[in-house]
Amino acid sequence: MRAWPPRAAAASSLLAAIAAASGFPPEPANRGADELTSRLTGTTPGRLRKRAEYLAVRGGEKRRGPLFLIETRDRGDALPPRFGITVTKKVGNAVTRNRIRRRLKEAVRTHAADDMAAGSDYVIVGRREVLNAPFEELKTELSRRMRASRQGGPRRESIDGK
Repeated sequence: MRAWPPRAAAASSLLAAIAAASGFPPEPANRGADELTSRLTGTTPGRLRKRAEYLAVRGGEKRRGPLFLIETRDRGDALPPRFGITVTKKVGNAVTRNRIRRRLKEAVRTHAADDMAAGSDYVIVGRREVLNAPFEELKTELSRRMRASRQGGPRRESIDGK
């Protein structure tokens, strides 16, 4: 007879004891399925994760602005939009790039996700000016650029005269 329980049993009983002591109900087993369902129904935009997905968007339309560049491409399906954010190394060190990325991601989450067209991919290339811009201006500019690419509006050069 063993003096100690097997490791797997000890680990599961420890987790069960912690869960019981916390007073919170256990997480549902199908949490990932709920996230997938919300993405397929179009409530939240998806993310571009692979390099090939980013490169595919480069062949689409480009919207240049003072705060960022938006590249957009129609996938030709009715699935929810997807977006990715990139910031080049010439903008600054990792801390600076991550701050820019976080501000852009929050602006998309809170404001611009509704302006994205279904079946489209977006890549947002952040610039250093994102850090100094007021968040309201950032949200407004991002939303305006998304709507312009969604409606197929005039090219960027004709808007700013460049």
